[in-house]
Order: sequence, then structure tokens, then C-alpha cells
Amino acid sequence: MNDELKVALRGQRIETPSWAYANSGTRFKVFAQAGVPRNPEEKIADAAVVHRLTGVAPTVALHIPWDRVDDYAALSRYAADQGVGLGAINANVFQEDDYKLGSVTNPDPAVRRKAIDHLLECVDIMDATGSRDLKLWFSDGTNYPGQDSVRARQDRLAEALREVYDRLGEHQRMLLEYKLFEPAFYMTDVPDWGTAYAHCLALGPKAVVCIDTGHHAPGTNIEFIVAVLLRAGRLGAFDFNSRFYADDDLMVGAADPFQLFRIMHEIVSAGALAPEAGIAFMLDQCHNIEPKIPAIIRSVLNVQEATAKALLVDAAALAAAQYSGDVLAANSVLMDAFATDVRPLLADVRTEMNLDPDPVAAYHRSGYAEKIIADRVGGEQAGWGA
Repeated sequence: MNDELKVALRGQRIETPSWAYANSGTRFKVFAQAGVPRNPEEKIADAAVVHRLTGVAPTVALHIPWDRVDDYAALSRYAADQGVGLGAINANVFQEDDYKLGSVTNPDPAVRRKAIDHLLECVDIMDATGSRDLKLWFSDGTNYPGQDSVRARQDRLAEALREVYDRLGEHQRMLLEYKLFEPAFYMTDVPDWGTAYAHCLALGPKAVVCIDTGHHAPGTNIEFIVAVLLRAGRLGAFDFNSRFYADDDLMVGAADPFQLFRIMHEIVSAGALAPEAGIAFMLDQCHNIEPKIPAIIRSVLNVQEATAKALLVDAAALAAAQYSGDVLAANSVLMDAFATDVRPLLADVRTEMNLDPDPVAAYHRSGYAEKIIADRVGGEQAGWGA
């Protein structure tokens, strides 16, 4: 069992986001840090450091237009030279004045056309980079009752998604993300997993749901959503982060590590952990006050720890307790696994992978932070909108 567990942990893949290496902040202030990347290449270089230290973060997601370049094939080659690949392409149809009343659901046909053209551009970028996944999140919605027709906006959304879906290549997918609220406060056009799921069903098998763990109402049972979408074959990805109140985008596992464990238990019990299962485990975080790279390393480790604990669940004992109706015994099986200190196990796994058993300490010893602070002087630091 221990050998099988180690194989599963060595094979885990966690994608990091380019924007997490850049400056970010709250709606009130973006906090600048020394050594932050100035362009997509420097973001990729930082992501490559995370992969070299953890061994399980081999791809980095791009955000367009924040990571727009003239030659995406060259960017892919640069990433390969750094030891990583380019992952999901994230579209941005929420940062321009034209999108004040929505993007693909906007009542103005010209604005809808502009938004759809951007989504199609992102598919072109996927073709150039070899990326599999197009990730779509829409800030579209309304602030006041009667502002627009709810049904008409759903029709516009469906039409836009269909045009983009039909442009996808044979091995490409559409990941449809949802969010309960913000910046639309009365009604969001894709507010929950059910809405995203319904649109994916209408589109076809290449459309799957992306769960952002911070995008739910308080008290939502996210692992239930995971189980239902797994059962339906429509869970395509996670955007891992953590929340105390709303879409906080904190480090995954920071607010509720037990929730992260419960989510990973559903993944493991469904046999969906391995990359070939098609679930993209991605981070989506804003490191506003903490150093970027160590925070991302710590986030990867948090996912690994939750996964290791999920792999330790005694499936046979759990099933026996469940079938016999022994409530306390079944709960104890889960709690015993969650209470296990898996850090020594993960240190052994990293040692066997010829990695430092403590990636955070290894990063601090590497001198990389001092190097990028010295090298990245001048130019414009990347950040929100850059």
C-alpha cells in the first residue's frame, strides 16, 4: 500500500497560474513586491522554479491579454527550455469599459461580437501553444432587478459558448467556471455549478465544469458538487484557493484544510487523481501580502498533504462501516486519515524523486529571491491588467 501511495503522489500534477507570480491586491490597493516578473517569460521562469523544487507542477496557465506575446510558439519553446509546459489558456472579458453591462451576454451585439472574437483568439493561442484547455469565467450579470432579461442573457450566453465550442480542436476542451457573485451583485449569469453543468450538457462532451473553491455561498458542500460532477463525467478542473468570507483567493487549505481533504477524498475514491483521468488541478490565488514563490510552493504542498491523507483512507473499512450503518465508525475512518501527519511520508517521496525534502527551505537557500530582486530592476512589473 505504501508503494502504491508513493506512486500516486509522484504522479500528481498541479498547475500554477502565471498571474499568481505577479503583483495583486484587493479592490482598494495592489501591493508591489520587489523581483516580481515584468513579462510572461519571467513568470514562466518563476513557475519553473516551483516545479524544480516540488516535482509536481510541470505546467503554468496563461491569462490573455495579461500574457499576450507576438510569438506563442516561441513562448512554448522558452517554457520547454525552462522545464515546464504551457497549460490552460484563460480568457479575459471583464476588464474593459465595453464590458460594463456584460461581455457575451451584453445587450449590445457589437460588444458580444468583440467578446466572442477574444474567446476565439484564445483558441488560436491554444493551437499555437499546444494547450488542451480553454478556461472561461464571465463577470457578466446585473446589479438591479429588471436591468435586463434573465432568459435573454442565457440565450446570448448559449449562442456564444456554441460558437467557441465549435471552434475547438479534437483534443481541446472548454472549462466553464462559475461564481456566485461579484462584480454582478443582483444576478450572475453563471452563478453556480448547475448552470455551468446545464450549458456543458447542451454543448457536448468537450465542455466540462471548473470548480473554483472560493466561488460558493457560505456553507456550500463543495465535495458533494465534486461527487455529482464526477459521477456525470463533467468535472474538468479545479481552481484551488481558500476563503473565509467570499472569493478571497487565499492559499489553498488556509481557511479549511479539512474541506480540501474531503474534496480530495472524493477524487481519490472515484479513481480520478491520475492525470489520465482528465481533472486539471490548478491553483487560482492572489498572493497580496506574502512573497509570491514561497506562497505558491506552500500551496502545492498543501494540495499534496490533503491528497496523501485522502490516499490513506481505509476504503475497505469505510465501505464496511457504511454498509452496516455504523455512523461513528465510518466517520472515524475519515478522521483517522485526516489526523495523520503525512509530512514525513511526503519528505520521503521527494527524497526518492531526488528533490529536497523541504521545498520551501530549499527555495530560501537557493538565492533565487535575491537574484530576481537584483535582476528585475527597471521596466514595468506585471500585475492586474499587465
